[in-house]
Amino acid sequence: MAEPGRSVDERRTAVIRRRYNRNAIFYDAMDRAIREEWRRSVVGQAFGKVLEVGVGTGKNLPYYDPGRVTELTAIDFSPAMLARARRRAHLCPVPVTLLEMDAQRMGFPDHTFDSAVATCVFCSVPDPVLGLREIRRVLKPGGMAFFLEHVRIDAPVIGTLMDLLNPISVGLTGVNINRRTVENIRRAGFEIVKEENVSGRLVKRITARA
Repeated sequence: MAEPGRSVDERRTAVIRRRYNRNAIFYDAMDRAIREEWRRSVVGQAFGKVLEVGVGTGKNLPYYDPGRVTELTAIDFSPAMLARARRRAHLCPVPVTLLEMDAQRMGFPDHTFDSAVATCVFCSVPDPVLGLREIRRVLKPGGMAFFLEHVRIDAPVIGTLMDLLNPISVGLTGVNINRRTVENIRRAGFEIVKEENVSGRLVKRITARA
């Protein structure tokens, strides 16, 4: 269910879903800029009953630690992306359930998960704050969320250029290149525990508490 007071923009969500369905066959090639060690460093922090939001083609699945994770539920709103993740499910060292579900409107009860993971997801969720509030809702009180996200670089020239190019990026891929994701995580009611730059100021590793 969506956060009270905010509703899912069904038309916009359908447009972005179609773009990801269209690009699923190329997604792994597009995603090569995200290094394996970055993924491992974020996914390896997950613990207990885990939710992965935006599992995509399943590139994170091999990195879950069976010594820390009891079970994994991974969701994506694109059937084409999820189909590719299912082909990688055997690589996951913990029990995993893959579900087609929109991050903006999850079907889980409140306080279901101990921790959550999202890597390069909130650049494309149509309403990122709504999706982040849904993660906070389904986390147990004090639960942890681990993010790897590319963000808008707050520099006068580069930031403005990212803003100008963003409509082209969204039109081609569904990806926003100018999201202020750290700010959005705070707006969703999380406490930022740690924020680290892993690739200049473009890619950040963020740890947040519900």
